[in-house]
Amino acid sequence: MKLQRRMTKKKPKQIIDISLSIKEDMIVYPGNPVPRIQVVEGKTSTHSILEFGTHTGTHIDAPRHVFAKGKGVEKIPLDIFMGACRVLDLSNIEESIKVADLKKFRITKNERILVKTRNSKKGFKKFYDTYIYLDGDAADYLAEQGIVLFGIDYLSIKKRGGKDQRPHTALLKKGIVIFEGLDLSKVEGGNYTFVGFPLKLGDIDGAPARAVLVRN
Repeated sequence: MKLQRRMTKKKPKQIIDISLSIKEDMIVYPGNPVPRIQVVEGKTSTHSILEFGTHTGTHIDAPRHVFAKGKGVEKIPLDIFMGACRVLDLSNIEESIKVADLKKFRITKNERILVKTRNSKKGFKKFYDTYIYLDGDAADYLAEQGIVLFGIDYLSIKKRGGKDQRPHTALLKKGIVIFEGLDLSKVEGGNYTFVGFPLKLGDIDGAPARAVLVRN
């Protein structure tokens, strides 16, 4: 009697889209261009004319965002945008992410770190000033740890109107890519594979991106 091998189907990997859709009625950071989409109907096909800023929706900040001679989007190594990452659940924080909040996670060199805060619960339907942001000292700490990528669940990592520029400068000075506008509302803290490639717009300050997490 022949033994039949049981064929076990591999469980498909769960892919979680953490990107915001670019559309005309989406929120933008105050002062940024409002997206405009013009649909053009042709005789045999349709195309659209798009107008939006480099920091629209889910996007990256390249070093050139704050440093005139810093690297632009096109010069950032592609391997930074794909690989193992950790989502840190910081939903209990009420104002800003501080060094003590990060230290307990024992962050190490070359990690990709995303933070889920109460911003995710409020969502992206309208802009609010009281979003959770990254404290300047915490930005210095992440730079010292030598991470390669940091992402947050709102349109900016720094306090709106705040004079402390370190949330941007401390990270970008070290070439640490910043992802802003991540939708982590359906994501739990833990280990994932991150994939998030920006549009190839040239050697400029930033670019929208399509970002996903793959559950390990």
